[in-house]
Amino acid sequence: MKTYSIKNITYIVTLAFSVLVVTTTMHSCVASQKVAAKPGVQLWAENCQRCHNTPSASTFSPEQWETIGMHMQTRALITEDEKKKIVEFLKQ
Repeated sequence: MKTYSIKNITYIVTLAFSVLVVTTTMHSCVASQKVAAKPGVQLWAENCQRCHNTPSASTFSPEQWETIGMHMQTRALITEDEKKKIVEFLKQ
């Protein structure tokens, strides 16, 4: 049976951790770029309509959409950029 030294085990664990970090980071960057490329109308459909029927954009004033956007950002766990795109779409 082959025995491994602490140095070898440390090297293997460090290498495995490094590969995991790089893989995770690369995947999240690709996902972030895909989200950043989406327009407000698509983000609205994917995030707002999945939980409830959304009202018409004319139901609320631009100021009210700003407030609703801030509230829903925390509820839907969307980024600041996503919220801005959705609110701008609804204010048009």
